[in-house]
Amino acid sequence: MGDSTERLAALGTVIPEISLPRSDVDLQKWAVIACDQFTQDTAYWEDVAKTVGPSPSTFNLILPERYLEDAHRQNRGDGIHRAMTAYLAEGVLAPPIRGCVYVERSTPRHPRRRGLVLAIDLEHYDWRPGSQTLIRSTEGTVPERIFPRMAIRQSAPLETPHVLLLIDDEADYLIPALGERAKKAPPLYHTPLMFGAGELSGWALVEETDWLVLAEGLAELARRSETRYGELGGTAREKPFLYAMGDGNHSLATAKAVWDEYKQTHANDPGLPQHPARYALVELENIYDPGIAFEPIHRLLFGARLEDVRAALSDMPGFVSRSVTGAGELSQLVAGKAGGNRYGLIGEGRYILIETETTGIATEGLQPLLDELTQNGAGIDYIHGEEEVFRIAEAGGSNTPVGILLPPVKKSGLFRTVARSGPLPRKSFSMGEAVEKRFYLECRRLFG
Repeated sequence: MGDSTERLAALGTVIPEISLPRSDVDLQKWAVIACDQFTQDTAYWEDVAKTVGPSPSTFNLILPERYLEDAHRQNRGDGIHRAMTAYLAEGVLAPPIRGCVYVERSTPRHPRRRGLVLAIDLEHYDWRPGSQTLIRSTEGTVPERIFPRMAIRQSAPLETPHVLLLIDDEADYLIPALGERAKKAPPLYHTPLMFGAGELSGWALVEETDWLVLAEGLAELARRSETRYGELGGTAREKPFLYAMGDGNHSLATAKAVWDEYKQTHANDPGLPQHPARYALVELENIYDPGIAFEPIHRLLFGARLEDVRAALSDMPGFVSRSVTGAGELSQLVAGKAGGNRYGLIGEGRYILIETETTGIATEGLQPLLDELTQNGAGIDYIHGEEEVFRIAEAGGSNTPVGILLPPVKKSGLFRTVARSGPLPRKSFSMGEAVEKRFYLECRRLFG
């Protein structure tokens, strides 16, 4: 093994073999948004299907979570595996390249977000609270949400990533430095993204010298983490904490579950340590990249009345509530500066501002109260983008859910908080609005 390979392996990182669509594939139809977006918007995914039509597309390789509870989910999963097999047999994918892909993404809100597509070793990842692995979850993981996703990854010939991992590079040096090296050559791809979601470009990093720069940069970040997050910021050594989950928490947990299951059933296979299922393709981003904004993930409560929700939240310290005139005022007040966290309730034609004395992550005091409601029969969904919350909660009708608007999220201190206290409550933050989420493009061989 080359020096970079060994050094990266010690950091839970692997240089993958990445497959891209052949040159005649329409990338604007090939690339679709992460499957965990627009979970209450059937029309969005129907528009995707119409836009894609018969063209090759990652839409045929994923299961949008809008359909995760669909009665025909198994049929959809079988169709995904058939599409993967067909794309490989028909040469839809070009021969793979061994390397990383430096990517630049523009969105309607940011002109550039930089990342690096590579593979991580799932042996260095554990989503469970208290984990001290190199790769850690930043939010609570619900085991029940893993199992339905496993059927898609089990025996899948391909994977295509929407997982975003974060590094804590305050100087914002490593990924831009790799970008400068990559952009000395022409891009591997450049494409606009459907429905005005921006543009996406990628450049190859295939030289040993590039991988050494990556290894040295990651090693320095890992070393720094050993003394960076202690209570007093002192010199006591801690377990290295290199990668934090950004997006795709349950998808990476699913990859881990599939690998653990495969290990158990193939324990005597001599090729097990190098099996592709041990690894997961991800995009690495720096938490301090100017193109990354942390956004709250809002809530929808189904089967609950507005007053029931308000009563449930009244247990929060310093609880005060009052009605406001409309969506604009509620949005402005929730986002405004205050001594404690503010929340907005939308439902039954009413808008209610809730003020509390709780500080810190807004979900910490909120989520346990919502869990009590769900235990008593209410349903819950998690929504990216406040416009989407208002659209759904203002729809009217007997089945319209109550919307809960959350305040803005600060991204500084995320690594320190997770290192000290473990994962935040589930769905505590999102990296950008829904339209800014990762689009599938790169693929990697998985099973078969």
